[in-house]
Amino acid sequence: MFLKKELCLYCHRPFEEQTGWAGLLFLTELDLLCGECRSQLELICGPRCDLCSRPLGEKGRCKDCISWLTKAPIGSALDSNVSLYKYNPFMKEYIARFKYRGDYELGRLFAQEVRRAAPKADIIIPVPLSEERLTERGFNQAWAIGKMAGLQMHEGLMRMHSEKQAKMSRRERIARHQVFKLHPEAPIFTGKTILLIDDIYTTGTTLRQAALLLKEAGAARVLSMTIAR
Repeated sequence: MFLKKELCLYCHRPFEEQTGWAGLLFLTELDLLCGECRSQLELICGPRCDLCSRPLGEKGRCKDCISWLTKAPIGSALDSNVSLYKYNPFMKEYIARFKYRGDYELGRLFAQEVRRAAPKADIIIPVPLSEERLTERGFNQAWAIGKMAGLQMHEGLMRMHSEKQAKMSRRERIARHQVFKLHPEAPIFTGKTILLIDDIYTTGTTLRQAALLLKEAGAARVLSMTIAR
């Protein structure tokens, strides 16, 4: 084994990582975080909701998803969601730096896990930003996550400008009207399984609105994957 000096992707402090010949030859991916930062990430493990990935004490479905299924047709538009991490305070700050403060490189942390855990699909679509939000931020975080993971993505949807989600209450997010429309260069969705990529699953409204539009365009199944839940 060898010790290799690295700089933590998040706190920028130097740390030493043990690696063997495979690591030195780039056959395995080295950790991008120091031990202290890595310890603050919480993977979603154990029983989780089989629809949205919310951690549960037992197998089954969470109350939110049971409630969604009573709201036709949007409630059943999303067939399932896979999330990797709990949206704890550290992850909240990490994603805020990545998404709102333009620290694009922070997205590299998730590349290997997204690549490994992404459900199989015929078409992969990053959840789009409106033109106004894209101009503000400089990049679409969902597109960045997929690109760094090496996923082949398509422009399938366009987002109309709306109030920032961060300023909305939970009730306002769930009640808002459709914010997406089909992209003029969207592929044919008929009979296809579509995978949506985004950074956070909060109420599930955004993903269900996108899924509903895709189902109306002929998609057979719509899945989603997010970094945090």
